[in-house]
Formats: sequence, structure tokens, C-alpha cells
Amino acid sequence: MRISSLPSHPAEWAAHLTGSPAWAISAGQLLPQSEPHKSAWLVAIGAIDAALLDLLASELAAAGLAASLYPLPDSQLPALLIGCERFSPELAERLRTGTWPCDVCHLAALPTLCEPGLLVMDMDSTAIRIECIDEIARLAGVGEQVAAVTAAAMQGKLEFADSLRNRVALLANAQVTILDQVAAAMPWMPGLVELVGALRKAGWKVAIASGGFTRFAGELQRALGLDAIFANELEMDGDHLTGRVAGRIVDAAVKAEVLTALGEQYAIPHAQRVAVGDGANDLKMMAVAGLGIAIHAKPVVQAQAPASIKHHDLDGVLTLLQVSQAAATRW
Repeated sequence: MRISSLPSHPAEWAAHLTGSPAWAISAGQLLPQSEPHKSAWLVAIGAIDAALLDLLASELAAAGLAASLYPLPDSQLPALLIGCERFSPELAERLRTGTWPCDVCHLAALPTLCEPGLLVMDMDSTAIRIECIDEIARLAGVGEQVAAVTAAAMQGKLEFADSLRNRVALLANAQVTILDQVAAAMPWMPGLVELVGALRKAGWKVAIASGGFTRFAGELQRALGLDAIFANELEMDGDHLTGRVAGRIVDAAVKAEVLTALGEQYAIPHAQRVAVGDGANDLKMMAVAGLGIAIHAKPVVQAQAPASIKHHDLDGVLTLLQVSQAAATRW
């Protein structure tokens, strides 16, 4: 059966594919097979149709990969799961750098919500839609100076700890009440509630490891029931900020330590440890995770993260964690 002969809408595919338990993808065709491939995975999230499947089949053929189409997963967003005979770094790179109408990634392994897991996410521009230090600085009258340093740090152009100290120093003598103003208006990333709710229901642990501040991470922990938060503490003197960070700074290395330590504390297998972030200081955390997911990330992060969510918000992260359920199904 030629892929181009499938109905455009994936919901109609099952009626055409019930004649075999599995379907191999080969040269623009779907061929019956008894058992699908499952040594690596190709996932597409979002604008799914027959034309997209045909394009992905071409990419698989160019990489010389035998692959299988799985039934559609029951996920937050429309998604495709394709099993591959092996993982191809070359295919992963082509998909990462290509232009696609949806989020696409090629992975050596996929976590599953059917087993306990751990998700550790960054906060600023990941769990929430702002950089809190930039909002504090704006209200304190030093917004432009701080925002410029923040942008450079997130792109990996500056060492994080030093850049944080320099930015916090500009907040010296700002009123502590500014923190309350920022916390009251803190916009959550779309899909955050659904992601945390689904993970907790599945028995996963969820934590924040942030280069931001405990004042804001604590708000999320109380509202969402997060298992742990790790962030920086702004030093205060009465009603004003001192311009210093109290204690050890949560930088890239600390984030990686947090993920590993929580994984060991909760006895979570490495393959079930997931890191989500957007900035360069999240890369070390992603490197020690079973799966690193970039969301609305800076170019340096998109270039290195195994999976990248560009077209969606945290609903895309949830979908990526849900698709593995399709691996146990047959047409």
C-alpha cells in the first residue's frame, strides 16, 4: 500500500491497516510485517497527515533505516510513533536542523508513563513564560542592563554564576515587595498544569532545578505539589535586596547534580529520568538524563538536545512522554 493512498487524516488510517498487526515503511509504501521494529524511535507531534508520513518515509530511506508505523497513540496532541531498526545520529541531525510543520525527533530510547519516572525542569522560560530576574529588574528600573546579560547567559555566551551575581548586584536596594508583584503576575507556561497532573497520576516525581529564585519556584511547588525545588536565594536586609545571592548558586553543574541525586533518591532508572529546559545552563542536566527535551530553546540548546519542542508548549513535552504507549499496540 502506497503511503500516498492513505486518507489524509490519521484517524481514518486504522480502517485501511487492520489487515496486518504491523506495517513496515519502505520506499514510500507500507508493507505487512509480523513484528514492528523497536530498537529506536522517530516521533512527530502536531500537524500529522499522510503527506508528513510520506516525507518521513523519505528521510528513513535516505538514512537506510528499516522502520515500522505504530498505531496512533492516545496523547495530548496528535502524534506519530515510528519504530526503527537502529538509532541513526545522521537522521537525528537532519531532523533537528530541518524545517518541519510539526515537532519531529529521532531518539535512541523513549521513557514510558507505565513505569515510575522523574522529570526535572528549568523554571524561567520553561515552567513559566518569563525570566523573573528581568521582571524584577524592570520594576527596579534596571531592566535593560539586566535583560541584556540574561539573554547572553542563556545563549551560553557568559558563565552563568558570574552573570547571575552581576545581574543580582544591579538589584541592590530594590524593595522586597517587587518580588511579590512579579510572583502575583507570573505567567505559567501553557500545558504546565496538565503535564504535572499527568505525571503525578502516573507515579512520576516532578521537580524544578532553576537558576532563578526560590521565591517563585516555591509558588509553583505550593500550587502544583512538586516533589522538590532547587533555586537561588536572594539575600535580603529588612525590606530591601542586598544585591547578593545567599548560598551556593544553582548553575548548570548543580542542575545536573540535582537530577542525578533525585534519580538515585527515588530509585528511578536512568532511562526514566527526563530533563526539560531552554537555556545553555540546562545542557549539563540534559546530558545526564535519559532524555533531554528542549522547549522554545536557544539555538545552542536546540543543536544539542535529543528532542526539541518548537511548535508547542509543555503539552508537547507531555505528548512526547505519552507516545511510547503505542509501542505495545498493533493495528
